[in-house]
Amino acid sequence: MDLAFDHSRIEETIDAIVTRTMRMDMTWDWPCGVAYYGVCRAYEATGQQKYLDMVRARVDEYTELGLPEWTVNTCAMGHCCLSLYKHTGEKKHLDIVMSKVDYLENKALRFGQRVLQHTVSTGNDFPEQAWADTLFMAAYFLLRVGVELKDEALINDALDQYYWHIEYLQEPSSGLWYHGYNNIQRDHMSGFHWGRANAWAAYTMSRVGKTLPEAYLYPRFMDVQGSLSELLPSLKLCQTENGLWRTILDDPGSYEEISASCGIAAAMIDNGNPLHTKYVQRAIEGVLENVSTEGRVLNVSGGTAVMRDREGYRNISRDWIQGWGQGLALAFLSGVLGCGEAPEKK
Repeated sequence: MDLAFDHSRIEETIDAIVTRTMRMDMTWDWPCGVAYYGVCRAYEATGQQKYLDMVRARVDEYTELGLPEWTVNTCAMGHCCLSLYKHTGEKKHLDIVMSKVDYLENKALRFGQRVLQHTVSTGNDFPEQAWADTLFMAAYFLLRVGVELKDEALINDALDQYYWHIEYLQEPSSGLWYHGYNNIQRDHMSGFHWGRANAWAAYTMSRVGKTLPEAYLYPRFMDVQGSLSELLPSLKLCQTENGLWRTILDDPGSYEEISASCGIAAAMIDNGNPLHTKYVQRAIEGVLENVSTEGRVLNVSGGTAVMRDREGYRNISRDWIQGWGQGLALAFLSGVLGCGEAPEKK
């Protein structure tokens, strides 16, 4: 993908976002999980050892203080733990990863064809509901672990999660994804095409082929690619003149939302279709204009359940710094850097 960008500006913006992110006092949960995933991606894209060292120190501090019980959302922290293990070889990080895998495989609530129910606490938060968020927090995580450990059972479970989330959440007529699915009611609840849900779907599906060796040998991968090939062309039509995407994608009255914009544009980079180059190019400037000089990613919507109506989504606050905004911005900007020459580690 032939992108035009100022390499130094991207690196400086990444550094500012990482620095601001590590000032946040996030607890061991999904905001921290997405944020530190982004910091690890920034390390891999820039070679800046200090980024990995900061995550390593913070994870060790959390571990000493005591870890929470696992949920689907808290499994998002497995991403940085896996990255730490890959880059440092320290077994203590793998031990945390495997405890999360044990939870997801043997204890997490499931329904239907062993589909992971989205959970945000140790309770039965959303009975028999599938949310797009689960793809990042659990399915993509299981895939990464399965590939790292050469565990075919984990790989196949991860691909099954993708398959069923596609079945439940992608609207065939538009190619866009719904936020959630209620298996008890057999509906999509309020039925909106929420921006960040589509970002979770697009980004994690775009990572499958980059993560899984010989992915074409897995039948479920064809479903992932098929879903992505319908989603991205639909998403490009929803891009605003500012190079961004809205919190409800097909609602002109919804505000532009930066975490969704970063996830969608990052997916386009990873997918590598040259027809999407101009949309990524527009997104670069749109995202950079929404990062403050001190590295705060602006206009990121707060944590969002499947809201009752259109106004519920439109009125979610975007006034505060959010870990998922920081992390998805880092994933996107690291992807932009990846379109150039790989840097030497510093």
